Amino acid sequence: MKDIIFYAIPFFILSILVEVLYYRYLQKHQDHYETKDTVSSLSMGIGNVITGIVSKVVVFASIVLVYKYRIVSLGRDVWWYWVGLFFADDLSYYWFHRMSHQVRYFWASHVIHHSSQFYNLGTALRQTWTGNISGAFIFYLWMPLIGFQPVDIFLMQTISLIYQFWIHTEAVNLMPKPIEWIFNTPSHHRVHHGSDLKYLDKNHAGILIIWDRMFGTFQREEERPHYGLTKNLGSYNLFHIAFHEWRDIYDDISRAPNFKAGLGYVFGPPGWSHDGSRKTTEQLRHESIKKVDCDVE
Repeated sequence: MKDIIFYAIPFFILSILVEVLYYRYLQKHQDHYETKDTVSSLSMGIGNVITGIVSKVVVFASIVLVYKYRIVSLGRDVWWYWVGLFFADDLSYYWFHRMSHQVRYFWASHVIHHSSQFYNLGTALRQTWTGNISGAFIFYLWMPLIGFQPVDIFLMQTISLIYQFWIHTEAVNLMPKPIEWIFNTPSHHRVHHGSDLKYLDKNHAGILIIWDRMFGTFQREEERPHYGLTKNLGSYNLFHIAFHEWRDIYDDISRAPNFKAGLGYVFGPPGWSHDGSRKTTEQLRHESIKKVDCDVE
């Protein structure tokens, strides 16, 4: 099966060029793109395509293996199969994405996408090199188990990825209210890329924002976010961008006082530390609430 993402690449590049021209000549803004940052994002995207040639074979083989033990066989010739496939894929993406912010092991791959301090269509292509081989696909394995065919699962994942490209922009403010209520939009996804405390770990949607509304992770965009990480990399080195969190995990495990702490550094939330020297998002929020309460008193 040919990956249709290859056919979308010219559209991605053309859209980036249009956005650059829009900011430069129509809005007269120079702070939406930075050459080194954009080159890094595009290079990470190319690396993702190259590593995906091998890793997607492993992922597809795993899905095919699970499909052999499917509980039921679903027919592709009925409309509800495709509707069910769409919702199943989007729900799977939500939980994969949410866990990628709550479990450091998965964050080590996903952090790459958040490492730019700019928010533009180029940032959309800043993709991981390790996501597939580190097991992100496990969140989708229930789909072949209940009868969705492997080729169709891959197809829907690609459609979701292509959809998410256009929401990485500040050129679009707000969509009509019904769209903002149901779908993931640039406004919702800008929140997700914000490093402000109120925006951290919010809006994990792929195509439908309804999952965030349902599961309590929705945050409306208010002031313009500060993009990037709570501690930015300060480097355009591709290998540092791709592997820095994996190296940091190794360093933390090496210094861990016991086995339990070592597990915490791998499977705990990003920011967890055995001695409290670093803070998770929830700890930061708790401290912020306590500070407000103290100021009120």
